[in-house]
Amino acid sequence: MPKTSFRKNSDSPISEHIHQHCNESMERALLAERHPLWARSCPELKDIDFIRLGLLRCISVVDSGRHFLQTNEQIYGQLLPHSTYFKSLKSHRRTSMLEAFEQQSYHLHAETLLSQGIDYLKAFPELDEYTIEAADGHFIDHACHTEKNSKGKVYAAGGIYALNLRSGLLRFLCLVTNGTQRHQEIPVLRDHIEKQNKGNNSSQKHLYVYDKAVTDFVWWDRQKRHANCMISMLKENSIATLVESIPFDSRHEINTGVEAYSVYENKGIKFNVVDYRDPETGKLHRFVTTLPMTINPGTIAMLYFKRWTQARHATSRNSGTPVAIIRSPTQRM
Repeated sequence: MPKTSFRKNSDSPISEHIHQHCNESMERALLAERHPLWARSCPELKDIDFIRLGLLRCISVVDSGRHFLQTNEQIYGQLLPHSTYFKSLKSHRRTSMLEAFEQQSYHLHAETLLSQGIDYLKAFPELDEYTIEAADGHFIDHACHTEKNSKGKVYAAGGIYALNLRSGLLRFLCLVTNGTQRHQEIPVLRDHIEKQNKGNNSSQKHLYVYDKAVTDFVWWDRQKRHANCMISMLKENSIATLVESIPFDSRHEINTGVEAYSVYENKGIKFNVVDYRDPETGKLHRFVTTLPMTINPGTIAMLYFKRWTQARHATSRNSGTPVAIIRSPTQRM
């Protein structure tokens, strides 16, 4: 993933870079809303300091929140009462503030990368109209102070993260559970997209690359009116009827390994399927998408491959479980 610069002078300390980025993002967040309900003065711990502390904790080598506060006092000379800091972590107002701040911080990073000419998909002009994110759920052990539910149980905590395949920026998309309840990630993802639909410009096209759990042909067919599309793996037990073949240029390098590009139908809903055979292993992979037929089938395979390499890296790093990958002539990207 590319390292963004925070628009900084390389001779300035990291704390100054963070402070500058936080200030600019906060100014944008305040300007983006007419009367933000989350905007409030807190003399004990200002919002900008709360955000800066959160970022510093992420990049600090500490064992706990208390350890972080001790380290922060030693390095930066900032004395903060434990009760003030931990109480602020439970504030609903600050949660709303962070959501508004994160959007502007993300846009600021994206602008910086764009100004530096970073676009990992620039070789594929057919994708220029799309914001393309490879998403997946990620869960970790719950915090030691997580409250137990009525049955005295706690669960893994986690959410859905999205990697922008154009810029390389990774962001937290939405929370699935904080560990107090058991939740499935796909319903949460759908709720997030539906909420996003209400505020999005309908002309903005969005493409989600997700694993096969996301496949719901009826739901994704309704998303076409909001310019939302998806790419996934076709489930082995999917029941669908072949409607017609889609012509494609088999001589184009991007389509190497593509054996078929077809329209299928399930319960009256049509979608496209790419049959891709790995040139090295000979294994057949079937990708399903709601993208228009004008998109090269090899491009569809490549995009899922880009998601797969990220999931494979995370899986092998965290559990050691081997995950198969597909090869593509664009693997050198």
